[in-house]
Amino acid sequence: MGLLDGGNWNGKIFVDGWIDGGGGVRDVVEPATGAVLGSIGIADASDAARAAESASRAQKAWAATPPEERAAVLRRAGQLWEQHQDEIDSWLIREGGSIPPKAQLETHRAANDCYEAAGLPTHPHGLVLPTNGPRWSFARRRPSGVVTVIAPFNFPLILSIRSVAPALALGNSVLLKPDPRTAVSGGVSIMRIFEEAGLPPGVLQLLVGGADVGEAVVAAPEVSVVAFTGSTNAGRAVGALASRHLKRVHLELGGNNALVVLPGADLALAASAGAFGSFMHQGQICMTSGRHLVHESLHEQYVEILAEKAQHLPVGDPFAEQVALGPIIDSGQLNRIDAIVKETVAAGATLSAGGTYDGLFYRPTVLSGVETSMRAWTDEIFGPVAPVTAFSTIDEAIALASESEYGLSLGILGDVGLAMKVADGVPSGIVHINEQTVDDEPNIPFGGVGASGNGSRFGGADANIDAYTNTQWLTVRSEIAPYPF
Repeated sequence: MGLLDGGNWNGKIFVDGWIDGGGGVRDVVEPATGAVLGSIGIADASDAARAAESASRAQKAWAATPPEERAAVLRRAGQLWEQHQDEIDSWLIREGGSIPPKAQLETHRAANDCYEAAGLPTHPHGLVLPTNGPRWSFARRRPSGVVTVIAPFNFPLILSIRSVAPALALGNSVLLKPDPRTAVSGGVSIMRIFEEAGLPPGVLQLLVGGADVGEAVVAAPEVSVVAFTGSTNAGRAVGALASRHLKRVHLELGGNNALVVLPGADLALAASAGAFGSFMHQGQICMTSGRHLVHESLHEQYVEILAEKAQHLPVGDPFAEQVALGPIIDSGQLNRIDAIVKETVAAGATLSAGGTYDGLFYRPTVLSGVETSMRAWTDEIFGPVAPVTAFSTIDEAIALASESEYGLSLGILGDVGLAMKVADGVPSGIVHINEQTVDDEPNIPFGGVGASGNGSRFGGADANIDAYTNTQWLTVRSEIAPYPF
């Protein structure tokens, strides 16, 4: 029997077991076909309150569990992702519109996130500090308590598990709120994996819901840390609410990432990198190459090659045929993409490729002659759109790349010496020289600056320990200290 066979989760949430949610039931819809794949339970605020109370009780025993036992649960989870990869891949393809290689990447990454997290329980959790008194002085890391994880639809598995796994490994309990549009691949699958891996009851709770549930899992008094991945506007709201309740909050938000093509760069390789950076997963990635800055000596040819690639990339149902792009997640997102493209063309940009759609299938689109005041340049589009503009000097490239409120990822293609100058001049949480803007690994500290986040980091032992534990100062004397009172 498969991991998701049996239907015990169908139409349910998970609060100490699979139960009916107070918010009713929602269909799980395949965006490529409109077919209903199943149903998911919807929580309400009272479900979130019960889950937080239970998670707080369960966390104390889980934190006291020997490190090797917590590590073993994470290792078993990693093995289960590998054993059930084909099944989970199918859900990522059908529920989220992923092409198979992208789905396989997510499942592979989920296993590796769990394996990476399995090293955290036995990682050094403190320091011995110098002290002026006759005592020992320590800074030790303690579990934060209850961690809320809120994740989006675009990479639903990676963007959930990268916080869930380390938070659990470090002795916390977790409230997981995935996007309702991808709640099976980004929520149910994680819940089922950890059930099978032997995670004690109550340590992980699954709450699918709307803004009321989001507010409840942030404001719950038992919650100490909030890890949020999503849009900048939603992140601002989560950050404000968390701050009001004195919660530590880690925000990984949107991006409008620059891809800089330097003079002398190999055009064929650069255009290939640009196409991947803008069109991978229909551009629905926070790290998507959202602004192509191309040296004036290469600009015209770059646009031609990129447009030709866009015109020949197959678009369709990734579950039924071999395609490069699948569907946009829903009509609301597609309409926004199309409105930005149309408004930018009306403002004077040239539509060099794409700009059309059939159902939720939006053609990969290239816009040239884009000015910095146009929406396709200023906004995070979150669609398969490549806006291109030319620059003449390296200083101009730096200025253009820096002219954004976002600061997530930067790609620079061409001469490494010039690229180093650009890298030093542009504020960005991530810089890739001679690679496009989309990349991530379990062991690297991932995050952005500006409107792309509050500087928090996801991934890697040091960043995860900082994110999901608190520092406690502890002193020890051989006998009670004397005082003058």
